[in-house]
Amino acid sequence: MSGEHEWVDEEAGPVVRPYAVARGRTRPSSPALDLLATVVSTGRPAPAKAELSGQHRRLMSCLTGHSRPVAEVASELGLPVGVVRVLLGDLLEYDLIDVRPPRDKTATPTESLLREVISGLRAL
Repeated sequence: MSGEHEWVDEEAGPVVRPYAVARGRTRPSSPALDLLATVVSTGRPAPAKAELSGQHRRLMSCLTGHSRPVAEVASELGLPVGVVRVLLGDLLEYDLIDVRPPRDKTATPTESLLREVISGLRAL
């Protein structure tokens, strides 16, 4: 199995818990990895000491040539945002990504708008 099917069994559902993907870690190594922060690949090669899993590599391929918000990356990979933030923190430590904070705090969505979006997604 490879890619997104690596973690899911057709009948049983997820076969690996999210905390296992993040090696038991629950917090990213950098507070800059906000939900609305934008991440982009630096294009640098991984250092020899880097311990990159298949999920790290999926993240890197998702970011190659694109600048994306953390939430969008999580959605595309089908992983919980918390897990993606932890994995992105690893990539940040290896200098494989750059993190850019949201551009303008006044342009960020309100909590009520986010709740409406979540409700709409759940209704799907």
